[in-house]
Amino acid sequence: MGDKTGEWPKPWYKILYAPWRIKYITSGERFEGCVFCNVTSQKDEEALIVYRGKLSYVILNRYPYNSGHIMIVPYRHVPSLDELNLAELAEMMLLLKASIRALKEAYRPHGINIGVNIGEAAGAGIAGHVHIHVLPRWTGDTNFTVMFSGTKVVPEALEDTYRKLKSILPDKVMEVIREEGLEWDTSS
Repeated sequence: MGDKTGEWPKPWYKILYAPWRIKYITSGERFEGCVFCNVTSQKDEEALIVYRGKLSYVILNRYPYNSGHIMIVPYRHVPSLDELNLAELAEMMLLLKASIRALKEAYRPHGINIGVNIGEAAGAGIAGHVHIHVLPRWTGDTNFTVMFSGTKVVPEALEDTYRKLKSILPDKVMEVIREEGLEWDTSS
């Protein structure tokens, strides 16, 4: 009945400790509607919103690929970038530029991935509400742990990432506005 080595856990059995998930599991909380629309009524820290603009906001990904994985989301619920107006697109690009600067300062990444998945076939997890993923990357961040165990290690707690980026991003937004000579109202 047991394996021949007498080892437990068996070699195919992987354990990834994620004690912060117990709060969600035991809460019984389930979302109806769009998560990106619903979070805007929550407090920033609870929702992990690191910056609120007039037309869009920056939020941490609750299931990050790496520490510092953020998303830029328009307030308006549309499935594709081509359905946004120019003001929404412009603010999202301003927030993208500021977010890249904030991530560079906070994490010193070797590179940054930027992605938009439009439609389920393209990999959109929330296909009805377009958003831009911004991920800091480091040489070797897809290492043996991922390759051999199928487990990704995210070394920083979301609360720490939140505090770090919340303290940097507003200044980076203002920096971009000043540098570009814009008269821009990003207040929500």
